[in-house]
Parts: sequence; structure tokens; C-alpha cells
Amino acid sequence: MQHITKLLKKGRNSSLVPLLCFISMALVPFLSFNQTTAKLKTVVIDAGHGGKDPGCHGGYSNEKDVCLSMALKLGKLIQESFPEVSVKYTRETDVFIELIERANIANRVNADLFICIHANAGSTTAYGTESYVLGLHRTESQKKVMERENSIISLEDDKGAKYKEFDLTPDAMIAIQLQQNVNLNNAIKFASALQQEFKTIGRSDRGVKQAGFLVLYKTAMPSVLIETGFLTNPTEEAFIGKTDGQDKMSKAMFNAFKSYKLSYEGKTQAAPKNDTPKPVPSLKTDSSQILLASDVFFSVQVISSVDRLELSSAKFKGEKVYEYSQDNLYKYYTGIFVKDLEAAKKHKLLMQEKGFSSAFVIAFSQGERVSIEKAIKLAEK
Repeated sequence: MQHITKLLKKGRNSSLVPLLCFISMALVPFLSFNQTTAKLKTVVIDAGHGGKDPGCHGGYSNEKDVCLSMALKLGKLIQESFPEVSVKYTRETDVFIELIERANIANRVNADLFICIHANAGSTTAYGTESYVLGLHRTESQKKVMERENSIISLEDDKGAKYKEFDLTPDAMIAIQLQQNVNLNNAIKFASALQQEFKTIGRSDRGVKQAGFLVLYKTAMPSVLIETGFLTNPTEEAFIGKTDGQDKMSKAMFNAFKSYKLSYEGKTQAAPKNDTPKPVPSLKTDSSQILLASDVFFSVQVISSVDRLELSSAKFKGEKVYEYSQDNLYKYYTGIFVKDLEAAKKHKLLMQEKGFSSAFVIAFSQGERVSIEKAIKLAEK
């Protein structure tokens, strides 16, 4: 990896980037953690801002207070359920901690995961949760979030002079990502689990994104920065600015942590007992055909959840859904389209219009989930 970094820095040759990215991806299987022996022993929880730095604010709440409340609640949940995990905080009171010191705290205790909790700012109508890993921002909104969170260095004693050595140019960021490929992949896994959990409690999913956050720059472990909602939106503030909403957000973060920990350690949750859907052999399909267990069919997945949901739950908005379990999650799909991918695609659009923004097409063969590509080939036989 050191050779890759040198190549990237030498001449800033952008033509090398695609090749080096390919090389780094090829190395991932050899660099990834051994799932049979890896243990998640230490987690550091970072409540954003603090002390003389209030962060953003709403009508009655400050980011520093909201973040600290959720951080302490999350840590307590982890300690209660996983006493073998050491939970450390960058702050447990209303004090100011420099960005680089937050990373240093995580590095000193050899943390296996760094969770940075923040609240967002924007227009009075902006809403939703998003989770960030270290990388290049690709949109103006991502840039604004990064700049706002990084701007607190002006409150530090040296006015941010120490960060001048930090090279956040595109080439340098790519070099960092190549060096920390395993950490980045695991950070994305955790961030994805977070966003999925936030959806299960009714939060709008703004996705997993990348940006050059200084607080993530120097950490030597998978690190994720969570924007839990917009305090500048009165409706969002009424949720994350109050105890009940903070409890729900912390529980969702904990569920994501639990899912990630089990995956990291190569374990599975006890609740989901098999990874296959159970389509009924004589199920009448949307095409008025009879579905046999051996049939290839396409469907649309609308929700995933750590906790099992009633098929009559209001979350499904009146849709008839079916359940299967996979990757320690319960997953729910709607519509049965035998060998008809185009019909499934149209149904996906309908589901997205109905409010299932993350709906996507899936496929099954002989009662097992398969790739869309494999299903297409099987359907052609």
C-alpha cells in the first residue's frame, strides 16, 4: 500500500487512479478481517461539538446537547447488552474537545469502531438522516455539511494551524482510502446498517455518503459520522430535540451496532432461523398464474428490519407482503412476477411513488434468493 501512496503522490497523475483503485479492490479479500477470530472489543462514541462550540441549533435545542444525550444513551445500551465491549466516550459532559483529540482518543484505546454523532442544519424544510464515511464529497450539499462540521477548528487554541498538514486534495483522499480500504469497507457496512435502522423507525433515508471530515481523517479504525436530523426543521427538532426521539434514535443506532458486531465477528443473530423465503406453492400471482416452488419470479423488496414485523403492519401501507430472512435481518417484499422482470420494475416505481423510496427489484428461484442476472438466465430456459 505504501507503493500505491507514493505513486499517487508522484506527479498527481490522475490516469493512475482507475488502475490503483482496481488494485486496491483486488487486495480487499486478502486484507479483510478474519471473521472466525475477529472480536469487536472497544467502541468510541463521539458526541459532536461541546463547551464553547454549541454546533447548530433549532428553536430551543443545541446540537451539542442533543448529540451528548444520544451518545450516552447509545453507550448505555451497548454496555447493558454487551458487557464484554469496552465503551469509551470522547466527552461525557459539556466540554470542548478538539477534532484531532477526538481521533487521538479512539487511536489510544485501539478502538474497533468510532461512532461520531451530530445533528444537521439547513433550510426549515430539510429533513432526514444521513451517515458519512471518509472520502470525497460529490455534491454541494455534502460539501456544506463537511465545511460546517470542520469549521469548528477556528475555536481551537491555534485556530486550526495544526490541520494545515492535512492534505484533503482529491488525490490525497484517494491515497488515504487505498491505505484504509478494509476500514472504509467496514465503515460503509456499519453506515448502511445505521440508515436501514433509521428507516425502521420512520426516518427519511438520505443515504450513506462520503466527505472529508477532519474528525474521521486521523482515526485508525472504521469510523462513521451520523447526521441524525435537521434541528433547523421544527418537525425534526421536535423529534431529535426531545427525550423520546433521542431514545428511538439511540435504540436504532444500537440495533445497527448489534448487527454490525455480529457480522464483524462472523456470527448470526438467533432470531432469523433461515435465509430462504417461503412462497406458498399454490400462490396466485399478480399475473393470475399459479406459482410453483420451482418457479423463477421477481419481486420488489420494500423494508428490512432487525425486528420481525407483522405482515399487517402499517409500515407496509396496505401492501400484501412476504417475508424472508438474510444477513441477520428480516426482509419484506411485495408483488410476485413469474419470469417477468419488466413487470417487477414497473411495480418498483409504484412502490417508490407510494413512499418506499429504497424499494428495489429482487429475484427468487426454487425458494432461494438469487441475483437478477441468474434469474434472467433461468427464466429464459
